[in-house]
Amino acid sequence: MNDPYSVLGVSPTASDEEIKKAYRELVRKYHPDNYLDNPLSDLAQEKMKQINEAYDIIMRQRGGGGNGSSQSSGAYSGSGSSGASEYARVRAAINAGNIPLAEELLRMMTNRNAEWHFLMGSVMYRKGWLDEALTYFQTAARMEPANMEYQQAVNRFRQQHAYNPYNQSAATSGCCCDNLSTCDICSLLICADCLCDCI
Repeated sequence: MNDPYSVLGVSPTASDEEIKKAYRELVRKYHPDNYLDNPLSDLAQEKMKQINEAYDIIMRQRGGGGNGSSQSSGAYSGSGSSGASEYARVRAAINAGNIPLAEELLRMMTNRNAEWHFLMGSVMYRKGWLDEALTYFQTAARMEPANMEYQQAVNRFRQQHAYNPYNQSAATSGCCCDNLSTCDICSLLICADCLCDCI
């Protein structure tokens, strides 16, 4: 490999923040999603490998860049990384708002343990797919009942979305209308009136 600093286009005296900024810009530029159905996709994938490798080398040399981990970047990785670093990359992608990348990384993993389910739940939540998110969170909590992060995710979800009918079936609540607001009821009545006019 070439000098990792030249791959990222920074000098060896660059600060950690400058390196991270250069890395993120290159990841945005060469990410494989930008080259779908493009003859340059193989080159972009190769460039991404070089960028990730260079960044990892620099962060290892610097002892994690001062934040304790070189995995905070949300780097795109192919297969072959250790499970912990893959999960760290997924978490970083989620935190950076790069939900498509996080989902892609998760779908490429074969080990579907509790952390995988928790992170997939986080991805689904960020996509707005609340029923799937809750299912993944509950699976993670069931797989590792002692993990407070997973338990808190389920509890927080239920507290924030108590109005959501996906969180509670009619059989357990006693009535399908328990969680309807006045606006919901008015909307239902308007819809019913419109349907009656159509018949």
